[in-house]
Amino acid sequence: MSEQELTAADVKRRQTRSAVKAYIASLSGTTLEYYDFAIYSVASALVFPKIFFPGNDPFVGLLLSFSTFAIGYLARPIGGIFFGRLGDKIGRRHVLVVTLLLIGIATVLIGILPDYTVIGIWAPTILVLLRLAQGIGVGGEWGGAVLLSSEFGNPRRRGFWSSAAQIGPPAGNLMANGVLALLAASLSNADFLSWGWRVAFLASALLVVFGLVIRLKLEETPVFQALVVKDDRPKAPVSEVFKTQPRALISAALSRLFPDVMYSLFTVYVAVYATSQLGLTAGNVLTAILIGSACQMCVIPLAGILTDIFNRRLVYALSTIAAAIYIPLFFIMTQDRSPVTLVIGVAIALSIQGMMYGPQAAYITEQFPARLRYVGSSLAYTLAGVVGGAIAPLVFTALTAATGSWNLIPIYLAAMAVITIVGMALGRDPRPEEDLRLVDETHV
Repeated sequence: MSEQELTAADVKRRQTRSAVKAYIASLSGTTLEYYDFAIYSVASALVFPKIFFPGNDPFVGLLLSFSTFAIGYLARPIGGIFFGRLGDKIGRRHVLVVTLLLIGIATVLIGILPDYTVIGIWAPTILVLLRLAQGIGVGGEWGGAVLLSSEFGNPRRRGFWSSAAQIGPPAGNLMANGVLALLAASLSNADFLSWGWRVAFLASALLVVFGLVIRLKLEETPVFQALVVKDDRPKAPVSEVFKTQPRALISAALSRLFPDVMYSLFTVYVAVYATSQLGLTAGNVLTAILIGSACQMCVIPLAGILTDIFNRRLVYALSTIAAAIYIPLFFIMTQDRSPVTLVIGVAIALSIQGMMYGPQAAYITEQFPARLRYVGSSLAYTLAGVVGGAIAPLVFTALTAATGSWNLIPIYLAAMAVITIVGMALGRDPRPEEDLRLVDETHV
C-alpha cells in the first residue's frame, strides 16, 4: 500500500473517530441537560403544587406549577436567538460549554431553594427565574448539539448522526424518572416532599462536571472551520434567517409541533391523568415513563437510519399519522385502570413518538444552509416549543376540567398532527452535497 493510500486511510479513521467522539459528546451533553429539564417536568406535576404553590384548591396549584413549566419553553427562543447567533459567528463548541453550565447551575439552585413555608412568595418567584435560566440554556443547547454530531458525521447519514441529540431527552428522562422513582419508593411521602426530591436536583452537579470534561476536549466542526476559511460567517444571522429563509423556518417549526405536544402528553400530563383519573400511584406513573423512555431511546437511532435509507419526509409524515390514530386508543385501553396497561400504553406511545423524534433533528437542520444552520435550527426548535410543549400541559388540564374526561385531548393532538404534516409538505429533502462541497473546497 502506498504512502498516499496510508495517509488517506489514516484521514478516514481520524474522521470516523472524530465523528464518534462528537456523537458521544452530543448524546452525553443533551442527556445531562435534559435530565435537569426532566426532573423539573416531573416535579411540576407531583411536588411543586404542594410546596411552592400551596392553597385550598389543588387544581389552581397544578395550573400555577404547570405555568412555571411553560416558562421554561417560553424562554427557549431567547436562548435560541442569543446562543444561535453566537453559534453561527464564533462556533458550535464554545456555546455548548456555556449552555451546559447555565442549565446545571440553575438546577442545583432549585434543589436548595427554600419552599413557600420558609420564604413565602419569594419561593415561587425565584423558582420562576431559575426555570427561565433553564429554558434559555436548553434553547441554545439543542441546535449546537445537533450540529456537533451531524457536521462531524457523513452528511449522507445525517439522520443517524443527528439522532445523538434526540436520544438525550429520553435518556435524561430515563435518568430523572429513575432517580425520582427510587427516591419515591425508598422514602415516605412526607420525606419525599420534604427533602427527597431535592436529591435528584442536586445530583445534576456531578453530571454537569462530567459533561464539561467531554465538551472541553472537542474540536470545532469541519463545516464551521470551512466557513471560517471561506470567511462566510453571517454578520446578522437572526435577521438574515427571517429575510432569506422564511419557508425553511416555517417548515422546520411546524414539523416539530405534534411530536412536542405528544411528548408532553406522555411524559408530563400522563402523571396527572393516571393519578387523578385512573387512581394509580405516582410510582406506577414513573415506572411507565421509565420503561417508555427506554423503548424510545432504542427507536430513535433506528428511525434516523431508516430515514437515511428512505425519504425522510415520508417516514416522518407516516409516523405522525400513526401517532394521531394511536392516542385515542391509549385512553380507551387505560380505562381498565391497570398499571400494566399504563406501562404498555406509554411504551407504545413513546416508541411511535421516537419514529418522529429520531429524524427530527436532521430534518430541521437540513432546511437551512450551513452558514445559518445554528440560529435557523434553534429558532425553529424553540419557537415551535412555545406553541407546542409549553402550553400543552395547560391545554390538557383545561380540556379535562371543561369536560370531565379525556375526550377532547385526541382532537387537540389530531389538529397538531395536521399542522406537522403541512410542515413536511413545505420542506425540502436532504442535500448532503452542500456540506461535502463546502468542506472539499476548503480542504478542512
